[in-house]
Amino acid sequence: MNEAQNELDQVEQEVSARADVREIELESPIERGTAAPITRLTLRRPDAGALRGLSLMDLAQLDVTALQRLLPRISSPMITAADARKLDPADLFSIGAEVAGFLLKKKDLQDFQGR
Repeated sequence: MNEAQNELDQVEQEVSARADVREIELESPIERGTAAPITRLTLRRPDAGALRGLSLMDLAQLDVTALQRLLPRISSPMITAADARKLDPADLFSIGAEVAGFLLKKKDLQDFQGR
């Protein structure tokens, strides 16, 4: 029984860790000179340090300037502020929706998603 509980705990931790990371497939890849274009971004849940100088309300409302300031802090591969300003609006909206989801407690997000 103890081994089964350990496995269950491990699975819950992995699910929780995945909730802190989101992958976004970009509609319009980010071009950077001769380097391969960036077609996918991985976003991590921002901590208080990544949110410094930003308004949570602006992020929740998908404010473009706030998102452009946050993205270099939470994206992998890291994109620059200039890259963020060049994002396709559809990509920026998708990213903003994921960021807004990061602002919710995990339980509230699950309730919102109907799980």
